[in-house]
This record gives sequence, structure tokens and C-alpha cells, in this order.
Amino acid sequence: MGFLGRKDKKPLGIYIHVPFCRSKCQYCDFYSLATKDDRLMDGFLDAVCAHIKEAGPLAPGYTVDTVYFGGGTPSFFGADGMATILTAVRRSFDVSNNAEITFEANPDSVTPKLLHKLRSEGFNRVSLGIQCDDDGLLEKIGRPHTYAQAVTAVKQIRKAGFRNLSVDLIYGLPGQSLAGWERTLQNVLKLEPEHISCYGLQVEEGTPFYQHRAYLDLPDDDMQADMYLRTVEILRGKGYRQYEISNFCRRSNESKHNMKYWTGGEYLGFGPNASSDFAGKRFRMVRDLHGYIEGILTDGQVVDELQDIPHRERAGEYLMMRLRTSRGVLGQEYEKQYLLPFAPLERVLVKWADRGCAAKLENGCWRLTPEGFLVSNTIITELLLAQDQSAPPEKRR
Repeated sequence: MGFLGRKDKKPLGIYIHVPFCRSKCQYCDFYSLATKDDRLMDGFLDAVCAHIKEAGPLAPGYTVDTVYFGGGTPSFFGADGMATILTAVRRSFDVSNNAEITFEANPDSVTPKLLHKLRSEGFNRVSLGIQCDDDGLLEKIGRPHTYAQAVTAVKQIRKAGFRNLSVDLIYGLPGQSLAGWERTLQNVLKLEPEHISCYGLQVEEGTPFYQHRAYLDLPDDDMQADMYLRTVEILRGKGYRQYEISNFCRRSNESKHNMKYWTGGEYLGFGPNASSDFAGKRFRMVRDLHGYIEGILTDGQVVDELQDIPHRERAGEYLMMRLRTSRGVLGQEYEKQYLLPFAPLERVLVKWADRGCAAKLENGCWRLTPEGFLVSNTIITELLLAQDQSAPPEKRR
């Protein structure tokens, strides 16, 4: 790994996209296949391990401090495959001894055997897709489990020794009421997860829900906003700190891997449709499992998109991504890093602060309030316009 000591190395995240599911949810637009084809799974395993081995020598100046298995449903793929991939990561990269190593799971594919295997291999964080506590709604949105299975899965996760559990929930589901959503939160809080992610349903083009959106009886925007604000209120009352628009944690249990996305950290993605941001470039693998396997194993083309991100664009991303988090944006940091004035942006933030949508913290950071998160797209658009107008002519878009 060269002559650099770990203290001299830069942090790096590793993301593994596991594109297999038991079944496709009605709202899901992530790249995944509903199959248990052993040959396809074996081909993916060979390809992703070869890809990791090939990439490792390109990052001698980095220490991997987060590894995240997402999908798809990694737990459906199985413990043996995930363990093999993690071994490949450790052999090819300098992985920190205290790295956060996460895998996503659905309640129906969680078993004691899987959990004990992964715990023994060094996995230390589980992200469990519960979504809601209403079995009728779970069936309607295409989830392959019941809430009782979710409760059982949590008990098994704890028994296996995992002390960092995150659960995913969705509000704004078809026919869901505010009272129903509040009940979901109260029931899930009884499970005492360290981390909770709460996402408003987005009906994405290309999904079954999009085709039938006119008949879904979805809560309107005002109801979704009420659900969101009640989420913040209820979780705050139970000791969960909102550190990002959709994410809440107890104590210091932020998702260290996801924070890389929101704070401009570097990461490498492996698997079909996996994205990377590394060495100043952003790139994504082909959104096709067969193409990915063939490309890796035959030295073919697997990169679908490759971008050199201009400094000016990074400045805009700093605003967009940091304002998703409780850390917010700091004028001095912005000016030093991007050589652009912060005063025009601060004038925009002061205006929104007068409306209760932004706040300036004691350390000089500006962040959005929960009410501000609801209109964050509008605020960020105004900030980007102010940024563009304040830049020298040669640096404008």
C-alpha cells in the first residue's frame, strides 16, 4: 500500500450495488432484477470481485472508512456472497479497523444464520427496509414481508450482536392518513433503532405506480408536508437528532457512508449502475447486469457516464448537498474553497430566515429549518442564481 501512513491518507467510501431482489416494489426505480438465478448471481460475484481487485491499486493514498452494500436486496443475495466481496475489498484496499460496514436487508430475507455469518465477517451496521407497520399497505406497495416479520428481524439482528440498526420508512403512501403515519412511527420507535430514515413517496416515471398514479389515492402535498413536520416533532421528542432532510439518529449514529455523499467525500462504486466520485471525476457503471459482467470479465466498456466536474459546479454542489444536512454551509469555508463571495448568498438566507426557513448558528453556519427543508428546492435555486450573478463573467455558467 505504499509508504503513506494512515494518518496521511484520505478517507474513501466503497459502495457495492447488489442488483437482486425477491420481487420489485411498485414504487422502486433503482436498478434491480427479481431473480434467484444462481448463474447470474455467480457471474455478478466474479465480476464485482474482479472489478474491486482492478481498482484497488488506483487508490494507494486512501484508507477505506465506510463500506456500504445496497441494492436491490443484499440480504436476498446472501451472506456468503457478501462476505466474499468484503474479503476482496480488504485484500485490494487499505480498510480501517473501525470502518463502518453496512448491508441493506429486507425482513423476509433476514435469518440468524445470515446475521451471524456477516457479524463474524466484520459487518457492523444493518439498514432494514420496514417502510410501514400496515400489512395492507405493505402488500399494496409490493413489499414481500409483513410487519410481524420486521419485528422478528429486529430481534434477530440484536441477538446476533448488531448495535447499529437503521430502519427505512416511507410516508405519503396510497390511502395513508396522518394518524396512520403517526402510528407507524410510534410502533417503530418501540424497536429502538439507532437510526431512522423517513422518505416521502416519490412516484417515479417507469415504475408501476407511475402507470397507475391517477388511481392511487395519494396524500396531497399539504398532507405530505404535515406528515414530514410531525415526523420531525415526534422523533425529536424521542431523542432523535435530524442531521439530514430525511435522516435522524440517536447519539452519534449518523450514516458515515451517506455523509460522504452530502459533504463532498470521495467514494468508489462497484456493480451495475453504481456511481463514483473519485479523484475529481464522477462516473457511473452501465445500468445492465449482463453488460457489466461481460465488460469486467472481458476488459470491455463498463463506464456509462464520465464527467470532469468543474470547480464552479462543485461550488453549487456544496450549497445543494450541505443544505440537506444540519451542518449547513459556512461562509468562510465556501469563500476559501471556491474563491467566490458568500455575501450575496447570505442575503438570500437572511430573507428565508425571516420566514422561519433558515437559521444562522453560533459558529456562523447557515442551515435550513424543517420548514425550510420543505421548500429547499426553491431556496437552493435562489442561492444558485445569486452565486451565478456574483461570479466574474468568465466563471459564469
